[in-house]
Amino acid sequence: MKNFYFELIHTSTKSRARVGRIHTPHGIIDTPNFVAVGTNGTLKGIDNALVDDIGLQLMFCNTYHLMLQPGTQVVKDAGGLHRFIGRNKPIITDSGGFQVFSLAYGTVKDELKSKGATIGDSAVLKINEDGVLFRSYRNGDKVLLTPESSIQAQKDLGADIIIPFDELPPYHIDQHRLVESLHRTHRWEERSLNEHLKNPNNQAIYSVIHGGIDPELRALSCKTLTALPFDGHAIGGSLGKNHEQMFTMLAQTMPLLPTDKPNHLLGIGDLTSVGPCIALGVDTMDSSHPTRCARHGLLFTFNGMVKIMRSSYRTAYGPIDATCYCYTCRNYSAAYLHHLFKAHELTAYTLASIHNLYFMGKLMERYRQQILDNEI
Repeated sequence: MKNFYFELIHTSTKSRARVGRIHTPHGIIDTPNFVAVGTNGTLKGIDNALVDDIGLQLMFCNTYHLMLQPGTQVVKDAGGLHRFIGRNKPIITDSGGFQVFSLAYGTVKDELKSKGATIGDSAVLKINEDGVLFRSYRNGDKVLLTPESSIQAQKDLGADIIIPFDELPPYHIDQHRLVESLHRTHRWEERSLNEHLKNPNNQAIYSVIHGGIDPELRALSCKTLTALPFDGHAIGGSLGKNHEQMFTMLAQTMPLLPTDKPNHLLGIGDLTSVGPCIALGVDTMDSSHPTRCARHGLLFTFNGMVKIMRSSYRTAYGPIDATCYCYTCRNYSAAYLHHLFKAHELTAYTLASIHNLYFMGKLMERYRQQILDNEI
């Protein structure tokens, strides 16, 4: 598409890591990069003007939640998601497909422990070829989400990058059902693409590569979806029950993706995963991990994790990190932040989140330079 393209700048001689630029109608995304999650059109505790000041180049919003509240028509009538939430930089929206997984089977933690719900016992009433019938957690209304309605909703939202409707089966699904789900997801994604192409709307659409941790199914998914005119490719589905399984899957999958298009790893952004994923060739990745850690008083630094609620910070009158130039470290002491957390003041969550997101931006800058220097 005219307003969206990927510019590959350098591939490391040491790994598959690469530096690039994703050009979108709302600006450039330097890669590799971290994408913070603003489910309802905002990061928890931070307004979007401040998010821009932090330098977050790409923000992830959730179609399913925005569809239920305030409704995508409200957002469309307001001039689209960028204008509605006051953000002038790129936005990516998901399809709502993740809710097929989380509402039907429980959280990732639940399903890895085989504690997930079953269809009919959860908010998901039915999954069939048409799509997924949900019961709204807002008011109990039945909502049918299909590949076509998911894309139409994302057209109303107007994000720069959109995701086709897909199903995320649980880690413990049996092989027959995994294969069945994979083929259905491929059909849903092709229907999503066809709906998108009726009205591209200056938006790019990524496929979602599935197949669990089965290398043959991942290869099949890559072959099937890269043959279609998607603008980029996301890696989704069950990524395994530990880091080792995920890294193995990515090592097998990443070489099968085209090098002239951007890729995105869905739902991963913890500090243990970031470096190895970048070395394997991941361009962008999204996660609520940094802001969730911040709300629990876990602050990131290049010298390790700071647990700000520990008593040792009660009289720490310097910044969280003397080498950090974020708004929080420039204006407040670790002792003050310790006090805010102990007093359960909401400002604590805001200041901690600012720091962690700023850190992620600097971490990505460091990785990009290391790739240019062929160090990783």
